[in-house]
Amino acid sequence: MGKKVEKEKNELVEEFFRKNDPKNIKSMSDMYAAWKDFFAPAFQQLLDAEMETKLGYSKNERTDNENYRNGYYPERTVSTEMGDIPVKVPRDRNGEINSDLVPKYSRTVNGFDEKVIAMYALGLSDKDIQEQIKDIFGCNLSPDMISDITDKIIPEIQEWKKRRLEEVYPIIFIDATHFHVRDNGQIVKKAAYVVLGIDRDGMKKVLDITIGENESAKYWMTVLNGLKNRGVQDILVLCADGLTGLKEAISAIFPKTEYQRCIVHQIRNSLKYVPYTDKKELAKDLKTVYQASTEEIAYTNLLELDEKWKNRYPGAIQSWIDNWDVLSVFFKFSAEIRKIMYTTNAIESLNSTYKRINRNRNVFPTDMSLLKVLYLSTLKAEKKWSRMISKWDLCLSQFRIMYEGRI
Repeated sequence: MGKKVEKEKNELVEEFFRKNDPKNIKSMSDMYAAWKDFFAPAFQQLLDAEMETKLGYSKNERTDNENYRNGYYPERTVSTEMGDIPVKVPRDRNGEINSDLVPKYSRTVNGFDEKVIAMYALGLSDKDIQEQIKDIFGCNLSPDMISDITDKIIPEIQEWKKRRLEEVYPIIFIDATHFHVRDNGQIVKKAAYVVLGIDRDGMKKVLDITIGENESAKYWMTVLNGLKNRGVQDILVLCADGLTGLKEAISAIFPKTEYQRCIVHQIRNSLKYVPYTDKKELAKDLKTVYQASTEEIAYTNLLELDEKWKNRYPGAIQSWIDNWDVLSVFFKFSAEIRKIMYTTNAIESLNSTYKRINRNRNVFPTDMSLLKVLYLSTLKAEKKWSRMISKWDLCLSQFRIMYEGRI
């Protein structure tokens, strides 16, 4: 069998060069251009062979099968990795057989769509994808075709957003990344809110992505009720920035959940309006607060910092005092759990993936187009999350003691 296949391959190569003078092929582009003409009839033969396989008998073979070949559907151009080619999809008498190679109404062949979707996942605009596909494959894809291809993942997204979740999550993070979206003819800034959970096995998973304009307790109740309806019964600690209305919504939906304000965001907010000359010193002083061994020591150090900085930057330290009830939760935990809550590496790495999207695409035409890109980028990021959180067994044993009967 091996020798026969090898012989057929050699005959195919010989046939190719009989029709294409090697002297005229001076680059890979020339090779692809020449192969395109060779590829089109070969692909047509493949379509005919597919019909024969599905009917169960060859073109000239006798059969008792009531269904039989009935010519071809009208010729159409489809996009392939070898460029645009004309094809005639075989038709059966009963109209029962559909091609897997060129699905009904499709303008692309199987495998090609994945390349378009992969480019879309990088945040490339429809125009950028159109240019890339033309440069690489020599295909002319219209924006409508690109939209139709990427719309194929919408049912997948809908199923993903409805999938059943774990009953208990020790830690959940909620964070926002902002994007520009066209809405009713205007470009507005919208937030994509990402809900990331760490389950009882110490594995990270994005639970939901929602897109909204305004934060409010009502909005967050909708998000949290969505998690509850999908099976989440309890959250031990929820970490987030100071999202408006979130604290009130947590109290209403998950009253036992402790809310920890994100320390990283709090530090950034404190340093935002501080000149470079003082930023390094203030950042060093803040470490005496969030790296303190106990809450008592941390609060004492905070008051001392307030005395030191309040005349120059009154808001920098006052915001810590005003929000101390939601900034001090993590002091009850060990260093291992604090590190998970403080560093927020998982959510930060995810956000860096989303920010790359922002660099590639300035404006999204619709909320759905943004959601499609975020979903695809999330799947790509999650593939790298193959290990449990460091020292998770130790963290879990502490959670079980602190939250007895809940995990």
